Amino acid sequence: MERFVQPCILLLLREKPSHGYDLMSSLSEFGFGSTADPGLVYRNLRKMEEDGLVRSSWDTGGPGPAKRLYEVTDEGEDFIHGWATTIRQNVATLQLFLERYDKEFGKQKEDF
Repeated sequence: MERFVQPCILLLLREKPSHGYDLMSSLSEFGFGSTADPGLVYRNLRKMEEDGLVRSSWDTGGPGPAKRLYEVTDEGEDFIHGWATTIRQNVATLQLFLERYDKEFGKQKEDF
């Protein structure tokens, strides 16, 4: 799941530039628990910024201290497209496995 966090973060940022804190709760939609680990989120944001997948700027609007606002770069969009292709291929492979499983064992074994 940790490798899957980057494309999830990028997709969320493509939908709407965000702060790291906002991303932590949004990642729950992808199965990362009710709130993603802050270290996981910020470590990946830093890495993706170093790799040119995201860029950040200081958001000084609103109450409280300035916060980094992250957005996806063109390279980040290419990364998302690559992951989508890989996921589609994996879904097809997993679907084939399940069809053969159901044929061999029947659906009564699904309750494991």
